[in-house]
Amino acid sequence: MTQPLPAATPRRRPRTSLQARLMLTVIGIVSAILIVLAVAMSTLLGSLLQENLDARLQNAAQSVARDIGLPRLPAQDLDAYEVLSEGRQQEGFLLVIASPSGTSGAYVGADGTVEEMSSDDVDALTSSIDARGYSTVEVAGLGEYRVVPFTTGASVAVAGLPTSEVRSTLADLLVTVGLVTAGGLLLLGAATAVVIRVGLRPLRTVADTATRVAAMPMDQGEVTIAERVPEDEVDDRTEIGRVGAALNTLLDHVDHSLDARQQNEERMRRFVADASHELRTPLASIRGYSELSLRALAQSPESAGETTSSSLERIQAQSLRMTTLVEDLLLLARLDEGRELVYGRVDLTQLVVEAVGDARPAGPDHAWALDVTEAPIAVTGDATRLHQVVANLLTNARTHTPAGTTVTVTLRRDGDAAEVAVHDDGPGIDPDLVDEIFERFSRGDRSRARKTGGTGLGLSIAQAIVAAHEGTLTVRSSPGDTTFSLRLPVRDEDAAQ
Repeated sequence: MTQPLPAATPRRRPRTSLQARLMLTVIGIVSAILIVLAVAMSTLLGSLLQENLDARLQNAAQSVARDIGLPRLPAQDLDAYEVLSEGRQQEGFLLVIASPSGTSGAYVGADGTVEEMSSDDVDALTSSIDARGYSTVEVAGLGEYRVVPFTTGASVAVAGLPTSEVRSTLADLLVTVGLVTAGGLLLLGAATAVVIRVGLRPLRTVADTATRVAAMPMDQGEVTIAERVPEDEVDDRTEIGRVGAALNTLLDHVDHSLDARQQNEERMRRFVADASHELRTPLASIRGYSELSLRALAQSPESAGETTSSSLERIQAQSLRMTTLVEDLLLLARLDEGRELVYGRVDLTQLVVEAVGDARPAGPDHAWALDVTEAPIAVTGDATRLHQVVANLLTNARTHTPAGTTVTVTLRRDGDAAEVAVHDDGPGIDPDLVDEIFERFSRGDRSRARKTGGTGLGLSIAQAIVAAHEGTLTVRSSPGDTTFSLRLPVRDEDAAQ
């Protein structure tokens, strides 16, 4: 049976602040360095002090050897007490002499007097020394001594000096180092806290800004994010400054996205309202004429034929109108998805000539002018949809201008693009409508009377078709001068065919 794998233990995140962790790290590393330095310094100094003590002890032992060695006979008995009493040795100096007559020991006291050691203390000392050189021993009642054996005549002697001075010096050094280290660490901690706090201030400002932005309601309605990291906290030369700059850039993008979302919501609301109105009017007509036909049949079946026939014609007209609206909406949706286009080589010159030819019979009260180049201009695209765009522009020029208006259609090559310009000298477009003329259900007639019979989807469909062809459709309008410009890319293989 397969044993289930143990669940992964979640990694615990540190609960302390970044400032605290930085301070602990810096102070810990510096403390470790200072401790290592103190240990190394005390070890080196202790070695030097011990070498100095050994040199002093060697000099003292040689001085004693000179005093008692040469003037005396080898067989003469020597006594440590007498030797120290005759000489002038430093305080704490210890001497043990083993002569043929016995072993004796003495040391120099604090006031310079010589004190004789007991036989037990002498035996304990001589049994613990290293006959090969310097050694450190514990002397009963006197403490720790550094001793060295030497010979003088027929006798063997041991000289020693206390290590208390060395230990006292090391203790003073360690206390001094400890106090200086503690004071230095306190000063380092205070300085580090100040430096880190000042250094992390921009990061706290970034966090405060992000917190305020996070608390703002952004799920609905018009939202504007005015919060930004102050400019004095943004510096591209530092890591934290770049974080602040990145947050400001992010907030700018979010603010623009929220504005675009709000505009999309407003356009959607207008779209739903316009679509509902456009569908409600023919539906109301269909319902009214249906009720009229049913009432006529109910009241007088024999004479209801003419009324029923007229009502059915109106129902059919309104149905066709609804069908056109629905098909336009479906076309827009498919164009938004990148569908509904069949690409091929399109002779744009022929397309423009045919479109103007179709517009002349529909607008006999307008003057139509055509200006195209002798060399044909070809593009890659959907011929049917591009013809629909040009026809829509000509229909708008005919519908929204009075009789006698001159409409001029120009086709020319402009670099890597072909440009179709539809110009008229009519009254122009309302300035308040120019910015939204390509939006869905946007009409020159602000009311919904629709004297022209349009649904307000023609230019939005044209814009979508042109965008699908990687082109642009723009408008420039003033009284007596209105021009729609259609630009489509021309590829070298199209121009060569």
